[in-house]
Amino acid sequence: MALLTPLFAFLYHLPQVYKWLLKPYYVASLFMSIAFLAVRKTPGICDRLATQREDGNSCDFDWREVEILMFLSAIVMMKNRRAMFLMTCKPPLYMGPEYIKYFSDKTIDDELARDGRVTWIVEFFANWSPECQSFASVYADLSLKYNCAGLKFGKVDIGRYGEVSKKYKVSASPLSKQLPSLVLFQGGKEVMRRPQVDKKGRAVSWSFTEENIIREFNLNELYQQSKKLTKTRGDKVSQSQFPPVPEEEEPEQQGVEAQGVESESKKDK
Repeated sequence: MALLTPLFAFLYHLPQVYKWLLKPYYVASLFMSIAFLAVRKTPGICDRLATQREDGNSCDFDWREVEILMFLSAIVMMKNRRAMFLMTCKPPLYMGPEYIKYFSDKTIDDELARDGRVTWIVEFFANWSPECQSFASVYADLSLKYNCAGLKFGKVDIGRYGEVSKKYKVSASPLSKQLPSLVLFQGGKEVMRRPQVDKKGRAVSWSFTEENIIREFNLNELYQQSKKLTKTRGDKVSQSQFPPVPEEEEPEQQGVEAQGVESESKKDK
C-alpha cells in the first residue's frame, strides 16, 4: 500500500504534469539536457571532446561534470521538495455534500454581478495546497448550514485560473500564505477578506476554523437577513438592504490611527 499510494497520486496528476512540462522553457531545457548526454555518449563525437579524466576516456563524465550534475540535482530536489511531498502525502480529498458554486475565469464576474441583492462568500483555493484541502470540509459544512437565496458560497481555483488570481489580488505563491482566502462580496463588490494582507503582500496569520469564520463574517445575522430577500428582479439595490458586516481595518494602520487620536486630544487640552 505504501508503494501504491505514490503511484496513484502520480497517475492522478499526470495530465497536469504533462501540461506543465509542455511549456517552451521546459521543452528547451529537456532538449538541451538530452543533447548533452547524446553528445557525451555517442561514439565518434565524444572522442573529439576534451576531458580531465586520468584515463583519457572522453566518452565518460569527468569529475567536474559529475560535481555539476550532483549540484544541479540537489537544487532541483530542494526547489521541488514541497511538490514531491504533496504528490505522495496529500490529505484526502473531500467528497461529501456541499452547496457550493464552482467558478471559472469566464463565469466568476458575471455570477457575482448577476443579482446585486445576493451576498457571496468565495473561497480562492489551489488543488495543490494542503491547507485548502484541509479547509474543504469546513467550508462545505458552512455552505450546508448557511446557504440560502440571498447568501451563497462559491469557489475558484486560482492555481488553474491565473487571471482570476491577478484580478482579485490573491497570490497563489506558497510564500505569501494567502491560500485559502475567503472574500465576501455584496452588490458585486468586495467587502472584506480573510486572511488580510499587509502592505508587503504577506497574509496576516488567521485560523480558518468554523467558529472564526462565523464570527468574523457575521454569518448568523447574514443568514437571517438574507433569507428575507425576495427573488423579484428589477428592484433597486441600496447599501441598507445588505446585512451589516464588520468593517475592515488596515493591518498596519491601527496604531497610526490611535496616535492621531491621542495627538488631537492633546491639542484640545
